[in-house]
Parts: sequence; C-alpha cells; structure tokens
Amino acid sequence: MTTVRDATLGVLRQCGVDRVFGNPGSTEIPFLAHLPDDLTFVLALHEGSVVGMATGYALATGAPAVVNLHTTAGLGNAVGALATARVNRAPLVVLVGQQDRRHLAEEPFLAGRLDQLAGPYPVWVDQPVRAQDVPAAVRRAWHEAALHGGPAIVVVPMDDWAVEIDPSLGLAAPVTVRQAAPAPGPAVDEVAGLLDAATSPVLVVGAGADDRASWDALVDLVDRIGAPVWQEAFGARAGFPQDHPRFAGHLPVNRTRLRSVLAGHDLALVVGTAAFRQYVYEPGPLLPDGLAVAVVSADPAELHRSHADLAVRADPATFCAALAGRVAARDRPAPARPVAPAPVPPPVTGEPMWATQVFAALAERLPADVVLVEESPSSRPDLHRLLPARAPRGFVSAAMGGLGFGLPAAAGLRLGDPSRPVVALLGDGSSLYAIQGLWSAARYGCGVLYIVLSNGRYAVMNQLTERYGGTAPWPAFEEVDVHGLARSLGCPSRRIRSHAELVAVLDEVVPTLADRTEPLLLDVPVSAEPYPKA
Repeated sequence: MTTVRDATLGVLRQCGVDRVFGNPGSTEIPFLAHLPDDLTFVLALHEGSVVGMATGYALATGAPAVVNLHTTAGLGNAVGALATARVNRAPLVVLVGQQDRRHLAEEPFLAGRLDQLAGPYPVWVDQPVRAQDVPAAVRRAWHEAALHGGPAIVVVPMDDWAVEIDPSLGLAAPVTVRQAAPAPGPAVDEVAGLLDAATSPVLVVGAGADDRASWDALVDLVDRIGAPVWQEAFGARAGFPQDHPRFAGHLPVNRTRLRSVLAGHDLALVVGTAAFRQYVYEPGPLLPDGLAVAVVSADPAELHRSHADLAVRADPATFCAALAGRVAARDRPAPARPVAPAPVPPPVTGEPMWATQVFAALAERLPADVVLVEESPSSRPDLHRLLPARAPRGFVSAAMGGLGFGLPAAAGLRLGDPSRPVVALLGDGSSLYAIQGLWSAARYGCGVLYIVLSNGRYAVMNQLTERYGGTAPWPAFEEVDVHGLARSLGCPSRRIRSHAELVAVLDEVVPTLADRTEPLLLDVPVSAEPYPKA
C-alpha cells in the first residue's frame, strides 16, 4: 500500500531533501512519526528560529529548505520570519499541519484558517482539495519556492497522510522545471546606449546580485566604464565586492542625503534591487534633477516599485556579462576611491569598549571567505565600514528589518555550507528574540562564532528617541546574562571583560572557524553610546 505520506516522502527524496526544520505539534505527528532514517528532523525551540535556521540553510545551499509548522499557532509565530525569508529571497517549502479534514467544517480545537494567515509573504499557498493531491502540491511548492525565491506553503490536514494513493496514476506536477534562458536581447543594446551616452554613470547593486557570476560580470562592467558602485540601503546581502577600489559605500536611507550622493550623475544603473529603498520618510523629491534610472532585476516586484525610466527583467549575471561586452570603454576611467578605513585605536585602560573596536579587532583577523551575519542595528554603519564583504554571501542580514533572524540564520548558513566560516555579530537585544536558537546550533554541531555586543538596552531605539527630542520610556535590561543563557542552552560561552582578552580569544578561535563543529558565544560588554568620531 502506498499512502499520501509515502508518495510525499518520495517527492522530497527526488528533490534531494535530507532534513526537515521544525517544532512539532499534534497535527504534524502523522507525518513526523517514524520519519525514515534518510530524513533528519532539525529541532528549533520556537517557530521563528525554525524558519530563520531554514532560511540560512537555503541561502547557503541555494536550494529550497523544508519547514514543518504547527497549524495556526506555529504558522502565526513564524509569519515575521517568513516575511524575512521572502525579502531575503530564501526558497522554503513550508508544510503546515491542519486538523482532521473529516470535521474541519465544525472548526474543532486546533483547526486554523491558514490560507491567508501569512498574508502576501508566501510566493504560493495551497490546501489541496483532495488528500491524493498533496504530493503534487509539495512538488509544485518546491518549484514555486525555487523560481520566486521565497516560502511556498502547503496546508495538509492531519488525516491526509494515511490516505491510500495509486502510484500508477502519477502526479499532476512536473518532476523538473526549466526556466528558459534566452540571450538578453535588445534590452542590452538599449542599456548599453544609455551608458555610452551618459557623462557620469553610477551603479547601485543589491542582494539579487550576490553570487559569483554576478560579481564577476559587474566587476568587468565597472572596470570598463570606470563608474562608482553603491550598495543598496538595508540590503540583505552584498551585490559587489566591497573591497574593490570602485566601491563607494552604502546608499543613505533618506531622500536628502540620497540626492546629495547621486548629484552630478546623469544615469544610475540599478542591478539586483529596486530603486531606491528608504527608511524614515522625508518630503521632497527622491532623486536629483537630471538623473535617469535603469533597473535590472530577476524579481518583477522590484521592477514595478522602482523609480525608473527603464526596467528590465533579466538574470543580473547574464545581462551584465553581455552588457560589459557591448558598452564602450571609457578613455579616462573614474578615479579609484580609497576604501581603507581610518585605524581604530583600542580603548584606554579603564574606558568602556565600543562595538567599533570589536569590529576593528575582527577586521584584522577574519578570512576573506567568512560569512558575516549582522543583527546589530545601532552599530551597523561602522560594521559596513570596517568589515566589507569580500566574497559572495560574505554579508547576510534581515532585509525585512525584524529582529531574531541573525542567530538561527547563522546556524543554518553553517549547516548548509560547512566549508565557509560563519561569524554572527548581534546586539544583546537582538539575540534575545531568538536566544533559544543556540540550543539548535549546539545540538546540530553548527560551528558558528556568535559575538553578542551587550549594552543592556535597545541602543538604536534610544538613539532614535533622542532624535525626536524625547527619552526612552522603556527600562534597560542590564541584568540579563546572555553568557549564562547560552550555557543553559548547551552552547559554549565566554564572557569577555577587556579588549586585551577579546584579542587573545579571537587569536585563539578565529584560526579554528573553518573546522569548528560546535558554536561559541562571546558575550562582549560594550558602551551604549555611539563611537566617538574624530
């Protein structure tokens, strides 16, 4: 006898799945009980950590990760993390349990209205009309997640798994889906014409260009035309080598400064992101007068929300490689921009340590292939300045902005690609949104170096409140012991009490990062005040 569960497990095997990320609930037990030996259940202690870890794993492997969530409670807990997965372009196949189909009309305990619970963030949602259609729905979810770069949800009533299915009938879903990849076509000539006609072009890159082929194509293009390159604001990943001499920095997040940065350019070519992401609203025009904008992205949603004169839906690597071969070389390339940051001296004895000094110590020691996961909002500009991404996937953050992504995502990134060292830089406030993820990191041998910058408060929120002329109405939480929490969750941890101790520990640990099979958390007290500028 072949059941829906058997057939679905066969689909997952065909897709190369060897693990399921989840936190179990009763409606999922018919699927999870007696899970075969070739499929590992990776446990996280909260659904946000489940999805965060799976997101990191999907980004590391480049293939969809499979997530199991528990009806309304589990899916509801995971919505914020699913939104982050969507904006971070992480393909996920999400199996959501539902109450027994035979009495759903009566809305029994644990029944959920699940098809709209995650809002617009899934790339596809389905609750199959018949139990027999579940395997085909899972196969389609795999293709939808891979194609659109986001979570695809299949809601499965718990009794569906035991329903018999006739394997000779096949599945109403293709085994393999190929996306046609024609030559970029006339759009390349159109964009090349715009670049050739521009007196002072500039490039803006985003997370959609974070792969080796796109980096190589963009470097060829920039070297040919001599243009500066800016990174999108609040990007999930780097779209260009940030140690390249033409890398100019990260775009400002408000209109006034954005206009200032782009002033003097007559064409902005935006690749792998939308034009242009902002944060706090400011009145006035978005762009300076005289600036034309062309956007190239594989994501149609990015194209349609861009302030652009021309939008081209295309694979960034393919398009930019063709573009570099057609655009005219500049006789006088733009001058190279120095990128070496000013030295950061260590603290004077007795002074508090700043996050910037931690970054500077790391900058002297981290290898070029490190995967740096960031969730330290108050010190992110200094992190960008001192720790540039030097390899694809060298920087990973939560483009959606919600906290709780970095800690489990770092574990998933290491689990998905053990060949790359992974370092997560987290604020203590950020870490507390997903601190239970340390248990999973330890349990599954994810050799991440977690550095928690502890100032006992939400420093970025306090700074924003001060800009509005107010004082924070919430208390500090200096009594929280991240070091102790980590140890209680089975994660090795050390509390760092001085800059000298930090340097000694980094000298000991960083050379081991590539081969580590257990996580290590460093709890580093830092000043809550911004780093003093020269």
